[in-house]
Amino acid sequence: MWFFARDPVRDFPFELSPEPPEGGPPGPWILHRGRKKATGSAVSIFVYDVKPGAEEQTQVAKAAFKRLKTLRHPNILAYIDGLETEKCLHIVTEAVTPLGTYLKARAEAGGLKEQELSWGLHQIVKALSFLVNDCNLIHNNVCMAAVFVDRAGEWKLGGLDYMYSAQGNGGGPPSKGIPELEQYDPPELADSSSRAVREKWSADMWRLGCLIWEVFNGSLPRAAALRNPGKIPKSLVTHYCELVGANPKVRPNPARFLQNCRAPGGFMSNRFVETNLFLEEIQIKEPAEKQKFFQELSKSLDSFPEDFCRHKVLPQLLTAFEFGNAGAVVLTPLFKVGKSLRAEEYQEKIIPVVVKMFSSTDRAMRIRLLQQMEQFIQYLDEPTVNTQIFPHVTHGFLDTNPAIREQTVKSMLLLAPKLNEANLNVELMKHFARLQAKDDQGPIRCNTTVCLGKIGSYLSASTRHRVLTSAFSRATKDPFAPSRVAGVLGFAATHNLYSMDDCAHKILPVLCGLTVDPEKSVRDQAFKTIRSFLSKLESVSEDPTQLAEVEKDVHAASSPGTGGAAASWAGWAVTGVSSLTSKLIRAHPTPVPSDTTVPQRPVPEGNPAPAPALAQAIPATSGHWETQEDKDTAEDSATADRWDDEDWGSLEQEAESVLAQQDDWSAKGQGSRAGQINHPDHKSLESHWSSWEVEGSWDQGWQEPSSVEPPPEGTRLASEYNWGGAEPSDKGDPFAALSVRPSAQPRPDPDSWGEDNWEGLEAESRQVKAELARKKREERRREMEAKRAEKKTTKGPMKLGARKLD
Repeated sequence: MWFFARDPVRDFPFELSPEPPEGGPPGPWILHRGRKKATGSAVSIFVYDVKPGAEEQTQVAKAAFKRLKTLRHPNILAYIDGLETEKCLHIVTEAVTPLGTYLKARAEAGGLKEQELSWGLHQIVKALSFLVNDCNLIHNNVCMAAVFVDRAGEWKLGGLDYMYSAQGNGGGPPSKGIPELEQYDPPELADSSSRAVREKWSADMWRLGCLIWEVFNGSLPRAAALRNPGKIPKSLVTHYCELVGANPKVRPNPARFLQNCRAPGGFMSNRFVETNLFLEEIQIKEPAEKQKFFQELSKSLDSFPEDFCRHKVLPQLLTAFEFGNAGAVVLTPLFKVGKSLRAEEYQEKIIPVVVKMFSSTDRAMRIRLLQQMEQFIQYLDEPTVNTQIFPHVTHGFLDTNPAIREQTVKSMLLLAPKLNEANLNVELMKHFARLQAKDDQGPIRCNTTVCLGKIGSYLSASTRHRVLTSAFSRATKDPFAPSRVAGVLGFAATHNLYSMDDCAHKILPVLCGLTVDPEKSVRDQAFKTIRSFLSKLESVSEDPTQLAEVEKDVHAASSPGTGGAAASWAGWAVTGVSSLTSKLIRAHPTPVPSDTTVPQRPVPEGNPAPAPALAQAIPATSGHWETQEDKDTAEDSATADRWDDEDWGSLEQEAESVLAQQDDWSAKGQGSRAGQINHPDHKSLESHWSSWEVEGSWDQGWQEPSSVEPPPEGTRLASEYNWGGAEPSDKGDPFAALSVRPSAQPRPDPDSWGEDNWEGLEAESRQVKAELARKKREERRREMEAKRAEKKTTKGPMKLGARKLD
């Protein structure tokens, strides 16, 4: 019954856009923008409304519908779906724009580059070659109105309304009846008496010449205008003249025309066309060819159109990584293309691939991800960082390659703001403690200290109180001079995170010891930082009401806003020392020799002076270090992130040979403070890690320096004197409470960082271990003697042929 009938247009899975139509080729079709109802993806919809009395046009439209549905080629308009009813015809294709509209829009934005036009014409000629040579079809409608451009800038050949077979099947060419289209017909068709010999492609190649003229000069007013090439490039003029020659016999085959234009120096011989041709055949290329292509691709991307990079290069890069095992070479062009994406597109296309890359075991992949993290960190959300990225990044702290360890430390500057409480205050601090105490590379220990100073503001208040003072104090005892400077700058960068008590009792005593450091750079920074802390203490002494304001950040929650101060104080260490890192590690790892000690304090008269021992791990004297620092800062932009050029294999072997002779530098620093030179036994790398739980544990790793001795009895405190004032001030003296020295300090909690002298604790720990080892050896010796005595007493008569062993 009629009321059960369904409207096919309403049930069609595509809908027309409410925007006005874009127009289309001269003829019955009207081009509309549209979208797919299910996904919302953009499409183009060609609509033809059947009108009474226009049966010839209807037959042409139906023939075009059939041709477009059956023809499949990368350079021919892609058919998606269609609808044919008694009232209308709908052809759904990929989203495209008519070439005339596209050229006009690009002209307003600055015009198309010659390389873009060369690739567009290459695609149209290739489509004609497919129709003529492979399908034996004559397009019969090549003109500006029959060419469309997709979102990647690819040119597509459409307008198949008047196509016919070159073999004569189905009759001759259909009549157009439209003057705008008939002006592109070759002159031999207008002369019915002409019997000139021509090839099957002659007419289409004439029309191709008309298209080339219009692309460079605008709309074709009349056929006589073809004699003047106008703005057609000189490299194309010769081949263009062959197309519009009066003799149809000399017009080249489309395949021959492509070959001529692709010759060296030809119009279509350029990097852009070569890149597109490689991408079209990338699935059948050899792995070595792909590697070379992706390595050279980054240099060319800047000159390529943005739409082409986003919609053609990017999908190929993602496919090459997912299925082609391209590896780390795709990262540089991938992130370069990613800069042109919107935030939503970046999240959808690149972030899933980046997360997958972090789980790779390829060292080259890992180090390039760390080096280029700044380009994509802003698009990563906190749950993704904490659950899928940070667990893989932490493996870099334990890597045997110094380059990966250093880049992992640097990456924490970007990851710290997105880490949760457990990862930032517990897991990351454990790795930093191990690197600062155990790493054999001085620059890595230095950059660990710098990084800690930069991310200190993100730590919780309790973690800051336990970690910062102890960590920077330890760095000031490092035999590597830049590490000591980094420790001083770390104190300065986080000056607002310490209480007045910590400044007076813990920080200033450590800094004062550095005023006699052998390195002038260390002394200069120490004096500068001491003056900063003294001015802070003096300001509070002058006006005690400022105490609350000065200490407002001490117990505050993590405050990312203070990161800028850290960057200004310690920024040089990442730029200057980081560039040094590659040079120092490239030349040789920086082990700590067994006889290396940190600078010693002056020995009182009457005591034997210890033998002088300079920090041999310092690569240069103070004067040389200053000049080298300036050079490294200037060269940093040119030499940064060049780890790919290094020989990692030889570097690892050299590091292993040095690690076999390396000792714990922190233990030597303790011996030097006592005015003695220690000679501990050499330990292997395995013994370092196995002893971490005992000697270098998180609880005992970064301890604070010993407090100052209590004053003798009868000594009055500074606050008890009247310093000549007219009358005693009624304001409370904040330094009175700071001056009280406890008579006895409590034992540290084994699960905390502790407040005691870490040198004494570690010395006591070594004595206890030595005593336990001696007892074990004594017990073992007694057991062996008892066993030998028991064998002698219980031994019976020997059997025949038995051999006496003892």
